[in-house]
Order: sequence, then C-alpha cells, then structure tokens
Amino acid sequence: MDIKEMLLNFVPSCEQEERDREFLLKYVDTYEDVLTRENVVGHFTSSGFIVNKDRTKCLMIHHNIYNAWAWTGGHADGDSDFLHVAVKEAEEETGIPKEKIKVLTETPATLEILTVDGHVKRGKYVSSHLHLNVAYLLEVDESEEIRIKPDENSGIKWIELDKLEEAGIETKMIHTYRKLIAKAKNI
Repeated sequence: MDIKEMLLNFVPSCEQEERDREFLLKYVDTYEDVLTRENVVGHFTSSGFIVNKDRTKCLMIHHNIYNAWAWTGGHADGDSDFLHVAVKEAEEETGIPKEKIKVLTETPATLEILTVDGHVKRGKYVSSHLHLNVAYLLEVDESEEIRIKPDENSGIKWIELDKLEEAGIETKMIHTYRKLIAKAKNI
C-alpha cells in the first residue's frame, strides 16, 4: 500500500487526526521526498506504543535528545512500510526480538504531526523540523528481557498507564498517549 492510499484509508477518531491527515495528504502531494531526512522541512517517522497484555502498563524509553520518557520509534529512512519501521525501532530500542512483539493494529492507530526542536545528533546540528508520524499499538510480555540502546536512550522501563503523565513524559505528548491508551484498552 502506498502512503497516499494508507492516509486515505485511515479513519480518524478525532478532529486532530482528521486535520493531521488532511495536512499529510497535501504534504505528500507537494513534496517528492517525504521518506528521508533529506527533506529538512519534515519527513515520515513511525512509532510503537507498547503495552503489556493486561493493558495496565506501557514500555517507555528515556530518550536522550528529548530528555523525557517516550514511546519507541524512528525515521522511515526510505521505508514506506511504517508498521515494519515501528516494529524494527521497537526491537532496536528495547532489545526485545521482533518475534516477541505482537502487533495489535495492522493499520495505524493514530497519525500525528510532531514538532522537533533543533538539536545536536552525532555531533551535527539538526534544524527544527516536523515528524510526520504514523503510530501502531504493540504488545510485549512484561517478562521479556529489555536493554537500553545507549546512542538513543538512557533508560527503559514499564510505566503504569495511570501514572504515565507523572513519569516525566513530554507535555506535548499527553494527548497522543491518552488516545493510544484508550484505543489499546478497546482491543
């Protein structure tokens, strides 16, 4: 499925998702390269919101650049299979083998346009830009061994969903995580 078809098939659950979907459709029509970081205005990323089987906790990483607890995810880097990217990033950032990561949503659980402030990565300055994010719900057994990925995160832990907002997440992500928690509990 191509990006435009995926966006057209996505069923928004709120006004934010509807508006972001409209923006993403226009963006895909406007720019040729939306899948790589070569597009310095904005590019596609994919995230995985990882929950436990009981839907009482989520697995979060402490992101080095944002200095906050966050979901797993990363740049598409040319890959338009956003589910593949979400699972690959979850495996890389948690150490949990992809075979142990259960996909709860084959289609995107949410779409988000996320602002990224300018920062230094691997010794090079990256200007402020947009992440055109496609997110999926994933499930992992809490007993799976986890490990940090030192070049991207400095911690990894299970956080109770009802304590997530107190755990040191980015304030701008609260709305997104609340939506994903509600969606995960309905699966």
